[in-house]
Amino acid sequence: MSTNWVTLSSTPIIARMAKSKTRSPGSIAQNRRARFDYELSDRFEAGIALQGWELKSIRSGKAQLVDSFVMIRDGEAFLHGATITPLVSASTHVIADPKRIRKLLMHKKEIARLFAETNQQGYTCVATSLYWKGNKVKCEVALAKGKKQHDKRASERDRDWKRQQGRVLKHSA
Repeated sequence: MSTNWVTLSSTPIIARMAKSKTRSPGSIAQNRRARFDYELSDRFEAGIALQGWELKSIRSGKAQLVDSFVMIRDGEAFLHGATITPLVSASTHVIADPKRIRKLLMHKKEIARLFAETNQQGYTCVATSLYWKGNKVKCEVALAKGKKQHDKRASERDRDWKRQQGRVLKHSA
């Protein structure tokens, strides 16, 4: 039994998708500052309890995770500092707070692990990205340890070196 594959052009579809430098279709917001300021170790996926106007704003791309962190209180995780700007056409009977504290939906074991790591080993808990998973909004939470100034310089130097290597390889080929 043979299978016939239909190609639309001479290049495969997968290769064309890999060439694009845009964000992935599921990505909403990234906390790039957290990757610069912290050494990220363990990552967890959490759901977010949102209101209707927040979901509409997220769909229109009005979410930011700059300076956001996760606080664990009474066995529950909460996202602090995330900004979701309300739309102008939002409902008039709802008072929209863009910096509202939002509850994160995680398993009890994950919350207990985050609580233990942040209390004992000097870690902090930061939100690194918001993304779509199906029709749900998910938040990636990471355990992070603060970098020293010399560590930040080393990371920047490594990033610049990799960029230069890419340029050299691109022009030599």
